[in-house]
Order: sequence, then C-alpha cells, then structure tokens
Amino acid sequence: MQVFVTGATGFVGNEVVRQLLIAGHNVHCLVRPGSEAKLGHKKDVTLHFGDIDDLESLKKGMEGCEAAVHLVGIIREFPGKGVTFEKLHTEATRNMLAAASFCGCKRYLQMSANGTRANAQTGYHRTKWKAEEAVRTSKLDWTIFRPSLIYGKGGEFIEMMSDLVRKLPIVPVIGDGKYRMQPVSVEQVALSFARALSRPETIGETYHLGGKKSYSYDEIIDIFGRALGKKNVSKLHHPLLLMKPAVSILQHIPLFPIASDQLEMLLEGNVCEPGEWADAFDIEPEDFADGLKNCL
Repeated sequence: MQVFVTGATGFVGNEVVRQLLIAGHNVHCLVRPGSEAKLGHKKDVTLHFGDIDDLESLKKGMEGCEAAVHLVGIIREFPGKGVTFEKLHTEATRNMLAAASFCGCKRYLQMSANGTRANAQTGYHRTKWKAEEAVRTSKLDWTIFRPSLIYGKGGEFIEMMSDLVRKLPIVPVIGDGKYRMQPVSVEQVALSFARALSRPETIGETYHLGGKKSYSYDEIIDIFGRALGKKNVSKLHHPLLLMKPAVSILQHIPLFPIASDQLEMLLEGNVCEPGEWADAFDIEPEDFADGLKNCL
C-alpha cells in the first residue's frame, strides 16, 4: 500500500515508518526542508518536501497514496513563534483531511492523545478533540489512536528522567507525586498504526493505548532508580501552591522545562483501559518496568 506519513522525522514517526516498511508498505514522508537528517529510513522512503500548513504541498505528496498517517503534534505552545495547539493540532488535521479527500486517499489514521475530550482543562486536549471531531465528520475510513505517555529508547521522557535520577542527589517532584501514569511502548504504538491498515474492522474506531500497569510518579522515579542501579532515590516534593504560580510566570521562557498546560496534564494523570486496543491489534501491553530495562 502507498502510505503518506506526516511527523515522520519525530520520535514516534521514525518508529511508525520503520513498522510500515516491515509490513511491506511503500512510505511517502512529508518533510520540512532541512529536517530530512532526522529521518532514520530516508533511503527506503519517498521524501516530499513541504509543510503541514501548506495544503498544496500536502496534495502533491499524497497524490497516488491509498492511506494517510497523521502524527504531527506538539506538547507545548510558543505563540510568539507561531507554534500553537490550534495551528498544529486542529488546523493541521483539517488540512490533512482536505488533501486526503482531494486525492482520493481513503484510509486515514489519526494520532490523538489519552485524555482528549471536549471539556478538557488544557488547550492541548481541547484542540486534539477539535481535530478528532473533524476526523469523525469526514467521509474517510478513519481510525483514531489515543496513546498514554509514549516511551522508548531515545525518547525525551526516557532521556529526561534518566538524567534526573542519575545526576541529581535529590529528584524534585511537583506536588505529592501520587498522580498516575501508564506509559506505553513506542514500538507497540507504531505496530498498531501498521496493523490498522490491514484490519478494516478498526475503521470508525477510537482506541486508548496504555501499558500493562499504571504507576504513580513517585513509583516511576523509583523504577528508573532500580534500572540505573540506585537502590533508593531521594525525592523533594514541592507544594502546588508555590509551583503553579511559578510555572505560570516562567513558562514564557523557552528554556523553562514545563508550561501550565503540561503541569495540569501531569497532575490529572494519564491512565486508560487498553483492553479493547490490545484485543483489536493482537498486542500484549508491555509493563513499563520491564520495557525500561531494554531502553537503558
């Protein structure tokens, strides 16, 4: 199958491309000029230079393709640079749907996120919901994936947490550290996208992707500690009454590591029931504690 992929140069995108190639598909990747070095399989795919906000470049890249995989998304806004959730979640999806409809590219796979809903507190989840609504009202054969926190070797989450636990004598924790996460393997996420193309029964469905078990943030820190050979990891919990206003003020500094939306999503937790996804794609969800060992 001829498959058009956006976001192919990212952490998840590179793995999705790899899985699509393993499955025998011909992959066409939308790539911004200058970013092609980030694509791990560029010798095995067809490159189409363009941008997600350029509808004509999408049409040109998608011409002759039978399926489209839309992975573009951001976790943090920088409005001064034109990087917003509305632009890169909602508007980008509408461009993809318009291009797919124009080109007769019927099969459509959308990357969304666990926690996405109409009345969400964060702009991240609200714009993801608007993007999903656009997909659902299209005439394409769509499938939507809502993964929990995605982890894997070389991913930002693994790199950041490893550095904190390895280098700091005391790991800072926002709040009580009891909020829960259910990390899901990037390989299993990507495998789902590849398998969806040969499973028509997944058309019109939305799937939640998560690991075998959920863990509190404090427990995740301890899991990293054990994987890195630390028996005990000291933690310093910072009260929310101090952290929320501090983040609100400092989030406009690009190098500051977290924004208010990210903090809200962290405290909200990121868990799901992955059984329907696991059954549909014949996947046994990986336990994060086991998967981390392979990443490190």
